Amino acid sequence: MTCNYIEEIDHLWQRQLTKWDAVIKNYGYLANVTTRVVELGDSSIVLQYNPERLKSSSADIDYASLKARPCFLCDKNQPKEQETVMWEGRYKMQVNPYPIFSRHLTISALEHSPQRIDGRITDMMHLAKDLPGYVVFYNGPRCGASAPDHMHFQAGSIDELPICDELFTANTALFDANNRGIFGVITELGRPVFYIETMSIDLGEQWFNSLQDVLPVKNGHVEPMINILCWHNSGALCIAVFPRRKHRPACYGTGEDQFVLSPASVDMGGLWAIAREEDFNNLTLHDITLIYMDVCLSPQDVEDVSTKLRQYYYSKR
Repeated sequence: MTCNYIEEIDHLWQRQLTKWDAVIKNYGYLANVTTRVVELGDSSIVLQYNPERLKSSSADIDYASLKARPCFLCDKNQPKEQETVMWEGRYKMQVNPYPIFSRHLTISALEHSPQRIDGRITDMMHLAKDLPGYVVFYNGPRCGASAPDHMHFQAGSIDELPICDELFTANTALFDANNRGIFGVITELGRPVFYIETMSIDLGEQWFNSLQDVLPVKNGHVEPMINILCWHNSGALCIAVFPRRKHRPACYGTGEDQFVLSPASVDMGGLWAIAREEDFNNLTLHDITLIYMDVCLSPQDVEDVSTKLRQYYYSKR
């Protein structure tokens, strides 16, 4: 019998919101959080003043720091109040106690294994199908994951992430249209995003793997620097892939004209959780544009990737 994960998650929320003080406090705060919107091209960027996210935004992810701290995604190190809904016997779905979304889940592998998307994109698509109303996201180990030593996804309320609506109206450069799928690169939203839309999980995996194969991989890295969003919409699976070249922008810091901002998947999707009040008040459209330009692939790099994809797909016709 197919498991109704949404029903189980709803029950999990009800329990955690009555029994776990950290969840009660932080989701209560989030309900009244201050926001403002900045328009960037055809995209809306929602700025959210969220001091509880400071630990994540400023997390040290170097090898020594990771070895020195207990993994907060392993069962033995989690709060006794934290409950779990199991997914397919391989992942545990839990309420994230430091939310960006009104409903924010952490979905972590049962085993303590490194953050890698290789071989797991189908898991991500299946999760998106099993969690209607949520967008599932993945942060690469060197571009936003605060626990790069433990494989995990996250998920949040889809109607709170602007790009999930914007991609349907943005101008898409089409590479292929096999089996009702679309494979394109969007640049009208102020940052490059490769977009896959398909009715087929097998096709989604094939196209994602083709893209991953042609993205640049830095020396010492095990995969391309990417952030990924995945959601289910009217029977179609939607995958947005944001190629990166840097973890943190040049303006990262606490000095004058600096910001404690470390963009990850949610920021790429147009929702910026900003931990410091001065950053929330001072961030401008110019700053946002420069940060995206700094951490994303350059226009020339995007064109090089696009050319390789065109050559690959056209050679198969």
